Amino acid sequence: MAVLAITGGTGFVGEHLLRAALIAGHQVRALTRTPRANEAGISWVEGALDRPDSLARLVEGADAVIHIAGLISGSRQAFEAVNARGTATLLDAARNAEVPRFIHISSLAAREPDLSDYGWSKAEAERIVADSGLDWTIIRPPAVFGPGDRETLELFRMAKRGFVALPPKGRFSVIHVEDLCGLMLAVIDAPETVGATYEPDDGREDGWGNRHFARTLGRLYGKRATTVALPKLVLKGAAGIDRLVRRDRAKLTADRVSYFCHPDWVVRPERRPPPDVWAPQVRTPTALKATAEWYRLQGWL
Repeated sequence: MAVLAITGGTGFVGEHLLRAALIAGHQVRALTRTPRANEAGISWVEGALDRPDSLARLVEGADAVIHIAGLISGSRQAFEAVNARGTATLLDAARNAEVPRFIHISSLAAREPDLSDYGWSKAEAERIVADSGLDWTIIRPPAVFGPGDRETLELFRMAKRGFVALPPKGRFSVIHVEDLCGLMLAVIDAPETVGATYEPDDGREDGWGNRHFARTLGRLYGKRATTVALPKLVLKGAAGIDRLVRRDRAKLTADRVSYFCHPDWVVRPERRPPPDVWAPQVRTPTALKATAEWYRLQGWL
Protein backbone atom coordinates (compact mmCIF):
# COMPACT_ATOMS: atom_id res chain seq x y z
CA MET A 1 0.00 0.00 0.00
CA ALA A 2 1.04 3.60 -0.55
CA VAL A 3 2.09 6.55 1.56
CA LEU A 4 -0.26 9.38 0.58
CA ALA A 5 0.41 13.10 1.08
CA ILE A 6 -2.97 14.84 1.25
CA THR A 7 -3.94 18.51 1.32
CA GLY A 8 -7.40 19.58 2.39
CA GLY A 9 -7.65 16.70 4.85
CA THR A 10 -9.46 18.83 7.42
CA GLY A 11 -12.30 19.72 5.03
CA PHE A 12 -15.50 17.92 4.10
CA VAL A 13 -14.10 15.85 1.22
CA GLY A 14 -10.69 15.45 2.85
CA GLU A 15 -12.06 13.96 6.05
CA HIS A 16 -13.91 11.32 4.04
CA LEU A 17 -10.78 10.61 1.99
CA LEU A 18 -8.66 10.09 5.10
CA ARG A 19 -11.09 7.46 6.36
CA ALA A 20 -11.29 5.75 2.95
CA ALA A 21 -7.50 5.72 2.60
CA LEU A 22 -7.04 4.12 6.01
CA ILE A 23 -9.67 1.49 5.26
CA ALA A 24 -7.82 0.72 2.02
CA GLY A 25 -4.61 0.17 4.01
CA HIS A 26 -2.72 3.31 3.01
CA GLN A 27 -0.56 5.41 5.30
CA VAL A 28 -1.53 9.06 5.34
CA ARG A 29 0.35 12.30 5.84
CA ALA A 30 -2.05 15.26 5.92
CA LEU A 31 -1.63 19.01 5.98
CA THR A 32 -3.24 21.06 8.76
CA ARG A 33 -3.18 24.77 9.55
CA THR A 34 -3.53 24.17 13.28
CA PRO A 35 -1.57 21.62 15.35
CA ARG A 36 -3.16 18.19 15.62
CA ALA A 37 -2.05 15.08 17.41
CA ASN A 38 -1.13 12.17 15.15
CA GLU A 39 -3.69 9.40 14.87
CA ALA A 40 -3.46 5.74 13.95
CA GLY A 41 -2.30 5.75 10.36
CA ILE A 42 -2.38 9.56 10.03
CA SER A 43 0.59 11.88 10.53
CA TRP A 44 -0.43 15.53 10.63
CA VAL A 45 1.94 18.14 9.19
CA GLU A 46 1.34 21.70 10.37
CA GLY A 47 1.59 24.11 7.47
CA ALA A 48 -0.11 25.71 4.48
CA LEU A 49 0.13 25.99 0.71
CA ASP A 50 2.13 29.23 1.05
CA ARG A 51 4.71 27.60 3.32
CA PRO A 52 7.14 25.61 1.14
CA ASP A 53 8.96 24.19 4.16
CA SER A 54 5.78 22.53 5.41
CA LEU A 55 4.98 21.16 1.95
CA ALA A 56 8.46 19.63 1.77
CA ARG A 57 7.78 17.81 5.04
CA LEU A 58 4.34 16.75 3.78
CA VAL A 59 5.54 15.07 0.60
CA GLU A 60 8.88 13.62 1.78
CA GLY A 61 8.85 9.86 1.23
CA ALA A 62 5.31 9.87 -0.20
CA ASP A 63 4.25 7.65 -3.09
CA ALA A 64 1.53 10.01 -4.28
CA VAL A 65 0.11 13.45 -3.59
CA ILE A 66 -3.64 14.05 -3.54
CA HIS A 67 -4.30 17.79 -3.69
CA ILE A 68 -7.80 18.70 -2.48
CA ALA A 69 -7.20 22.01 -0.68
CA GLY A 70 -8.50 25.14 -2.35
CA LEU A 71 -10.36 28.38 -1.86
CA ILE A 72 -14.03 28.51 -2.90
CA SER A 73 -14.85 32.09 -1.90
CA GLY A 74 -12.74 35.23 -2.12
CA SER A 75 -11.26 37.82 -4.44
CA ARG A 76 -9.54 37.09 -7.75
CA GLN A 77 -6.21 37.78 -6.05
CA ALA A 78 -7.00 35.36 -3.22
CA PHE A 79 -8.12 32.66 -5.68
CA GLU A 80 -4.92 33.09 -7.67
CA ALA A 81 -2.76 32.94 -4.54
CA VAL A 82 -4.33 29.75 -3.14
CA ASN A 83 -5.72 27.79 -6.08
CA ALA A 84 -3.03 28.58 -8.67
CA ARG A 85 0.17 29.58 -6.88
CA GLY A 86 -0.53 27.20 -3.99
CA THR A 87 -0.81 24.33 -6.47
CA ALA A 88 2.45 25.41 -8.14
CA THR A 89 4.26 25.46 -4.79
CA LEU A 90 2.98 21.98 -3.95
CA LEU A 91 4.11 20.69 -7.35
CA ASP A 92 7.59 22.12 -6.72
CA ALA A 93 7.74 20.24 -3.43
CA ALA A 94 6.63 16.99 -5.11
CA ARG A 95 9.27 17.34 -7.83
CA ASN A 96 12.01 18.12 -5.32
CA ALA A 97 11.03 15.05 -3.29
CA GLU A 98 10.81 12.93 -6.45
CA VAL A 99 7.18 12.03 -5.85
CA PRO A 100 5.97 11.21 -9.37
CA ARG A 101 2.22 10.71 -8.84
CA PHE A 102 0.03 13.78 -8.45
CA ILE A 103 -3.77 13.63 -8.19
CA HIS A 104 -5.30 17.08 -8.54
CA ILE A 105 -8.89 17.75 -7.45
CA SER A 106 -10.23 20.57 -9.58
CA SER A 107 -13.83 21.56 -10.34
CA LEU A 108 -16.26 21.56 -13.25
CA ALA A 109 -16.03 25.35 -12.95
CA ALA A 110 -12.62 25.09 -14.68
CA ARG A 111 -14.51 24.30 -17.91
CA GLU A 112 -15.82 27.87 -17.99
CA PRO A 113 -12.94 30.07 -16.80
CA ASP A 114 -14.57 33.27 -18.09
CA LEU A 115 -17.66 32.85 -15.92
CA SER A 116 -16.05 33.43 -12.52
CA ASP A 117 -12.78 34.21 -10.81
CA TYR A 118 -13.07 30.86 -9.04
CA GLY A 119 -13.37 28.98 -12.32
CA TRP A 120 -10.50 30.97 -13.79
CA SER A 121 -8.25 30.06 -10.86
CA LYS A 122 -9.12 26.37 -11.12
CA ALA A 123 -8.37 26.41 -14.85
CA GLU A 124 -5.02 28.07 -14.11
CA ALA A 125 -4.24 25.37 -11.57
CA GLU A 126 -5.07 22.68 -14.14
CA ARG A 127 -2.72 24.29 -16.65
CA ILE A 128 0.08 24.36 -14.07
CA VAL A 129 -0.50 20.69 -13.22
CA ALA A 130 -0.51 19.67 -16.88
CA ASP A 131 2.84 21.44 -17.39
CA SER A 132 4.42 19.94 -14.27
CA GLY A 133 6.19 16.96 -15.82
CA LEU A 134 4.73 14.67 -13.14
CA ASP A 135 2.42 11.71 -13.65
CA TRP A 136 -0.73 13.72 -13.05
CA THR A 137 -4.43 13.03 -13.13
CA ILE A 138 -7.01 15.81 -12.85
CA ILE A 139 -10.46 15.14 -11.39
CA ARG A 140 -13.23 17.70 -11.87
CA PRO A 141 -16.04 16.86 -9.44
CA PRO A 142 -19.51 18.28 -9.98
CA ALA A 143 -21.60 19.18 -6.90
CA VAL A 144 -20.40 16.93 -4.06
CA PHE A 145 -22.80 15.96 -1.28
CA GLY A 146 -22.83 13.71 1.76
CA PRO A 147 -22.58 13.77 5.56
CA GLY A 148 -20.61 16.78 6.75
CA ASP A 149 -21.21 18.96 3.69
CA ARG A 150 -22.24 22.54 4.42
CA GLU A 151 -22.39 23.71 0.81
CA THR A 152 -25.62 21.84 -0.05
CA LEU A 153 -27.04 22.10 3.47
CA GLU A 154 -29.11 25.18 2.60
CA LEU A 155 -30.89 23.24 -0.17
CA PHE A 156 -31.95 20.62 2.39
CA ARG A 157 -33.13 23.37 4.74
CA MET A 158 -35.25 24.99 2.05
CA ALA A 159 -36.66 21.63 0.97
CA LYS A 160 -37.67 20.88 4.55
CA ARG A 161 -39.55 24.20 4.64
CA GLY A 162 -41.22 23.26 1.35
CA PHE A 163 -39.94 26.25 -0.62
CA VAL A 164 -36.74 26.15 -2.68
CA ALA A 165 -35.25 29.21 -4.38
CA LEU A 166 -33.23 28.19 -7.44
CA PRO A 167 -31.02 29.75 -10.10
CA PRO A 168 -32.53 30.13 -13.60
CA LYS A 169 -33.39 26.95 -15.51
CA GLY A 170 -30.46 24.58 -15.82
CA ARG A 171 -29.04 21.11 -15.23
CA PHE A 172 -26.16 19.80 -13.17
CA SER A 173 -24.43 16.60 -12.12
CA VAL A 174 -23.79 15.40 -8.58
CA ILE A 175 -21.54 12.88 -6.89
CA HIS A 176 -21.59 11.39 -3.41
CA VAL A 177 -18.45 12.08 -1.42
CA GLU A 178 -17.70 8.38 -0.91
CA ASP A 179 -17.77 7.75 -4.66
CA LEU A 180 -15.45 10.71 -5.24
CA CYS A 181 -12.98 9.39 -2.66
CA GLY A 182 -13.14 5.97 -4.27
CA LEU A 183 -12.10 7.51 -7.58
CA MET A 184 -9.17 9.37 -6.02
CA LEU A 185 -7.80 6.14 -4.61
CA ALA A 186 -8.58 4.10 -7.73
CA VAL A 187 -6.48 6.24 -10.08
CA ILE A 188 -3.30 6.13 -7.97
CA ASP A 189 -2.12 2.81 -9.39
CA ALA A 190 -3.93 3.01 -12.74
CA PRO A 191 -1.29 3.97 -15.35
CA GLU A 192 -3.95 4.49 -18.01
CA THR A 193 -5.24 7.49 -16.03
CA VAL A 194 -1.95 9.41 -16.17
CA GLY A 195 -2.36 12.63 -18.15
CA ALA A 196 -6.17 12.38 -18.12
CA THR A 197 -8.81 14.85 -16.94
CA TYR A 198 -11.98 13.21 -15.59
CA GLU A 199 -15.48 14.44 -14.82
CA PRO A 200 -17.12 11.85 -12.53
CA ASP A 201 -20.74 11.80 -11.43
CA ASP A 202 -23.47 9.54 -10.04
CA GLY A 203 -24.00 7.94 -13.45
CA ARG A 204 -27.23 9.78 -14.21
CA GLU A 205 -27.35 10.56 -17.91
CA ASP A 206 -28.01 14.25 -18.62
CA GLY A 207 -27.67 15.08 -14.93
CA TRP A 208 -30.39 16.60 -12.75
CA GLY A 209 -32.70 19.45 -13.62
CA ASN A 210 -32.67 22.14 -10.93
CA ARG A 211 -36.38 21.75 -10.20
CA HIS A 212 -36.31 17.94 -10.30
CA PHE A 213 -33.49 17.83 -7.76
CA ALA A 214 -35.27 20.27 -5.43
CA ARG A 215 -38.47 18.24 -5.57
CA THR A 216 -36.50 15.05 -4.91
CA LEU A 217 -35.21 16.70 -1.72
CA GLY A 218 -38.73 17.80 -0.81
CA ARG A 219 -39.98 14.23 -0.99
CA LEU A 220 -37.48 13.31 1.73
CA TYR A 221 -39.64 15.37 4.07
CA GLY A 222 -42.97 14.26 2.63
CA LYS A 223 -43.50 17.53 0.81
CA ARG A 224 -43.96 18.66 -2.76
CA ALA A 225 -41.48 21.50 -2.62
CA THR A 226 -42.50 24.73 -4.29
CA THR A 227 -39.65 25.92 -6.49
CA VAL A 228 -38.95 29.44 -7.71
CA ALA A 229 -36.27 30.19 -10.30
CA LEU A 230 -34.69 33.53 -9.39
CA PRO A 231 -33.28 35.77 -12.15
CA LYS A 232 -29.56 36.45 -12.11
CA LEU A 233 -30.11 40.10 -11.15
CA VAL A 234 -32.12 39.05 -8.09
CA LEU A 235 -29.39 36.60 -7.04
CA LYS A 236 -26.75 39.30 -7.43
CA GLY A 237 -28.81 41.55 -5.17
CA ALA A 238 -29.08 38.73 -2.63
CA ALA A 239 -25.32 38.27 -2.82
CA GLY A 240 -24.83 41.92 -1.97
CA ILE A 241 -27.10 41.60 1.05
CA ASP A 242 -25.31 38.44 2.18
CA ARG A 243 -22.00 40.28 1.91
CA LEU A 244 -23.30 43.15 4.03
CA VAL A 245 -24.68 40.82 6.70
CA ARG A 246 -22.02 38.10 6.87
CA ARG A 247 -19.07 39.96 5.32
CA ASP A 248 -16.20 37.51 4.73
CA ARG A 249 -18.42 34.60 5.83
CA ALA A 250 -20.95 35.23 3.05
CA LYS A 251 -22.01 32.05 1.28
CA LEU A 252 -23.59 33.69 -1.75
CA THR A 253 -21.08 35.92 -3.51
CA ALA A 254 -21.28 37.73 -6.83
CA ASP A 255 -18.62 35.38 -8.16
CA ARG A 256 -20.67 32.35 -7.16
CA VAL A 257 -23.82 33.77 -8.73
CA SER A 258 -22.03 33.85 -12.07
CA TYR A 259 -21.42 30.12 -12.18
CA PHE A 260 -24.59 29.12 -10.30
CA CYS A 261 -26.57 30.69 -13.15
CA HIS A 262 -24.74 28.81 -15.90
CA PRO A 263 -27.30 26.40 -17.42
CA ASP A 264 -25.07 23.38 -17.99
CA TRP A 265 -22.97 21.83 -15.24
CA VAL A 266 -23.52 18.28 -16.47
CA VAL A 267 -20.41 16.14 -16.86
CA ARG A 268 -19.36 15.30 -20.39
CA PRO A 269 -19.78 11.58 -21.16
CA GLU A 270 -16.39 11.38 -22.86
CA ARG A 271 -14.76 12.74 -19.70
CA ARG A 272 -16.15 10.06 -17.39
CA PRO A 273 -13.46 7.78 -15.90
CA PRO A 274 -12.92 4.39 -17.59
CA PRO A 275 -15.45 1.92 -16.14
CA ASP A 276 -12.74 -0.67 -15.57
CA VAL A 277 -11.01 1.80 -13.23
CA TRP A 278 -14.00 3.28 -11.42
CA ALA A 279 -17.78 3.42 -11.51
CA PRO A 280 -20.22 5.10 -9.09
CA GLN A 281 -21.53 2.81 -6.39
CA VAL A 282 -23.90 5.11 -4.50
CA ARG A 283 -27.49 5.72 -5.63
CA THR A 284 -28.24 9.41 -5.28
CA PRO A 285 -31.84 9.20 -3.94
CA THR A 286 -30.76 6.73 -1.24
CA ALA A 287 -27.69 8.81 -0.38
CA LEU A 288 -29.72 12.04 -0.18
CA LYS A 289 -32.01 10.37 2.34
CA ALA A 290 -29.02 9.20 4.41
CA THR A 291 -27.48 12.68 4.24
CA ALA A 292 -30.72 14.29 5.42
CA GLU A 293 -30.83 11.86 8.34
CA TRP A 294 -27.21 12.68 9.21
CA TYR A 295 -28.05 16.40 9.23
CA ARG A 296 -31.00 15.70 11.52
CA LEU A 297 -28.97 13.66 13.98
CA GLN A 298 -26.28 16.36 14.09
CA GLY A 299 -28.89 19.05 14.74
CA TRP A 300 -28.03 20.88 11.51
CA LEU A 301 -31.64 20.81 10.34
